[in-house]
Amino acid sequence: MEIFKAAFAVAIPVVVLSQPAVARQRGTPPPQGLRNATVSGIPDVVANGAVWTRAWQGTDNADGLVGLDDGGLLFAQEQPNQVSKLDASDRVSVFLRDTHGAGALSIAADGRILAVERTCTDPGRSAAAPACTEPTVVGVLAPERKTIADNFDGKPLGRLNDLVADKKGGAYFTVGGAFYASADGRVTSLGDDIRANGIILSRDDRIVYVTNGNTILAFDVQPGGTTANRRQFATLEAGGTGDGMTIDADGRVYVTSGPGVQVFDVDGKYLGLIATPRSVISVAFSGTDKKTLYVVGSGALGPDGREFVTPQGVRNNAKTIYRIPMIAQGFKGRAK
Repeated sequence: MEIFKAAFAVAIPVVVLSQPAVARQRGTPPPQGLRNATVSGIPDVVANGAVWTRAWQGTDNADGLVGLDDGGLLFAQEQPNQVSKLDASDRVSVFLRDTHGAGALSIAADGRILAVERTCTDPGRSAAAPACTEPTVVGVLAPERKTIADNFDGKPLGRLNDLVADKKGGAYFTVGGAFYASADGRVTSLGDDIRANGIILSRDDRIVYVTNGNTILAFDVQPGGTTANRRQFATLEAGGTGDGMTIDADGRVYVTSGPGVQVFDVDGKYLGLIATPRSVISVAFSGTDKKTLYVVGSGALGPDGREFVTPQGVRNNAKTIYRIPMIAQGFKGRAK
């Protein structure tokens, strides 16, 4: 993918633990702290006793992980309004700036970087901040900026959650429910009564998986990108609700949740939980031969080695990116 060139990168320190700007918290719970995470083996997926190690931590948020061909990964930082790159040696740099509050990322087959641009919808945004009317969009950040969709039936999209690019130039995305934005900007709903967050396509783009509370739905993709044959694919047997998703080379589906990463085979059978040091929100394969799993955990340690906290009423955006060696290999046909 020609887009991944050093010209985008501007070096910054590996660990950024500066005090974030004051923002009023509006009903957002504080991040969960560190916990013991003994990993039980899952055959052909992860070894018994595999260990998570910290790759990055900071107070300025991290979300929307996507793997890169060079073994690194990109992550979105909504509040600093940038996309950062974490390379295979854990060095971090600013990859893209002025991202309109990008909060989740996807990379299309042609190398375009897509994002859900949340603009000024952050629930922790200061009440004293200037008024903002910039619409949220499903858009392209690079190599050139472009809006794919900014409304559904004439109504604003609202605070977007996640997305995955397809091979037709469009993207599936979530914002409460689940939707498809075609290359020409037409938005269609995948159906009613969906409490969606994470979304991912199968290896052949023929099935789209969507989290729905404590379950996962599956839909068959039609030639124009619309969907049919809605069905329940799996239940999060380890508890919690689904958040981010990825797949591996064998089609297994990985879903982040409070307890950790829950793994399912291609038929929706629950294979087990990869326990994590924190509650996790995003997941992607990368690293050498795409055999390292990365996750974003809520919270981080401060310079004193203690859990980073903010004053009452100030939103805590601290995050930690962890990695773990895998037996399974990520799907190389797509960044995530």
